[in-house]
Amino acid sequence: MRLDKFLKVSRIIKRRTIANEACDAGRVIVNGKPARASYDVKVGDIIEITFGTREFKAEVLTVKETVKKEDAALMYKII
Repeated sequence: MRLDKFLKVSRIIKRRTIANEACDAGRVIVNGKPARASYDVKVGDIIEITFGTREFKAEVLTVKETVKKEDAALMYKII
């Protein structure tokens, strides 16, 4: 699954276009390297996102095309 879609489906970022812009601006790092929106997310990847002064770091646990709102947080583990 594409990185921008994963961020939207897991509800880490609200909209896919915002996720795409964050990737283009270099604010999303996967496994220590800046990642493009087209990066293929796999189980075990470490995603780091910079929101202004805040940092968000999570490990991918599952990759699903669609999930319910209640189950979205189960797709990743905050580190």
